[in-house]
Amino acid sequence: MSRSRTFLVANLGHFADHYFLLIFPTAVLAIHREWQMSYGDALALGTPMFVAFALATLPAGWLGDHWSRARMLAVFFIGLGVASVLTGFAAGPISLAAGLGGIGVFAAIYHPVGLAMVSELADRPGRALAINGVYGNLGLAAAALGTAVLTSLFGWRSAFVVPGLISIVLGVCYGVFLHRTPQERKHHPSTRASRSPHYPISTQLRALAVVCVAAFFGGLVFNVVTVTLPKIFELKLGAYDVSLTDIGFVTSATFAVAAFAQLPVGALLDRFGGKIVFLCVLAVEAILLWVMSASVGAATLPIALALVVVLFAELPVTPWLLGNFIDTEWRARAFAIDYVLALGIGALALPFVGWAAGPQENFSVLFVFLAGAAVIVFLAAWLLPAVMPARRTHVEGAIGASFSKARGGG
Repeated sequence: MSRSRTFLVANLGHFADHYFLLIFPTAVLAIHREWQMSYGDALALGTPMFVAFALATLPAGWLGDHWSRARMLAVFFIGLGVASVLTGFAAGPISLAAGLGGIGVFAAIYHPVGLAMVSELADRPGRALAINGVYGNLGLAAAALGTAVLTSLFGWRSAFVVPGLISIVLGVCYGVFLHRTPQERKHHPSTRASRSPHYPISTQLRALAVVCVAAFFGGLVFNVVTVTLPKIFELKLGAYDVSLTDIGFVTSATFAVAAFAQLPVGALLDRFGGKIVFLCVLAVEAILLWVMSASVGAATLPIALALVVVLFAELPVTPWLLGNFIDTEWRARAFAIDYVLALGIGALALPFVGWAAGPQENFSVLFVFLAGAAVIVFLAAWLLPAVMPARRTHVEGAIGASFSKARGGG
């Protein structure tokens, strides 16, 4: 299979990964009414998906290293599709939660396997990873609209079944191509290791500690905003008699505009360093979260758009910090800690929404909590070393700028 086709399949995989993870947050608007459940209780059924997404990431990466990343990608497409179809046929809350958990298991394959494939096979890894990141962000954007349209036309079950069948077909076709390519090999870790300057261990641990705080509290903010945005639009725009399709369109448009926000931030990081860029982004984020808590009506739209743009713009910062401050020999473990923390808090995001919003669905209180979480990350960011970025190659700079976590984005 040619490299160009491999890149296309890998990019489609990133699109699919974020698409399938974001089907449920829109579909739940119809599910909780059909099953006569509160929004918070119905949303909590998605918790197994994010728990499985977090727990299965490390085993998926191990299999990719010891078996075959290309074949793992075929398993990703087929398994994700089968799990989604089964979710569409769920008879009740328990089977729905189980199906969503299956989606989480197979969705976990992509980031440790797909991103490694892209970075290792590309002649210009930075450019390839940047394009791949945009595919993932657009998948997140398309999920809200695609789910809303399918739900409005054929019911919420079709929102899982139709993309699931497409994923199965794509995975089978990819697997057939691999079978016809005997020279397909395991993709071992690249020898193009980056060579960032060496910092004292105390400085490295300080940077890692800040990244851990950002992964936990920042991951909470990102996951809560992305999964609740359809419901927020429904509540805030209720006076305008909007349909589910309208909500899906507005949500998708918001994510689509924000999808490209991380690209210019990567350039700013390499020019001005992580601390000043991180502090500026976090300050704007905290302000927007506070304003969002009090927004009403159509004023919600520009505020939400600005907030999501800032959240997406923040995605490259912590990977850049790890790539710049952490020594090569244990950088992968640092990335693993960051990634698992971000995914783990994603599993807590859904029950947190139900608790913070309460039976009255008071999202104003929820956004006050999120503003406080952003302030905590802002205070932690002050501990970062105030150093200018080292002059690096285009490969390592771009990788640090475009390696998006699953909170996500991916």
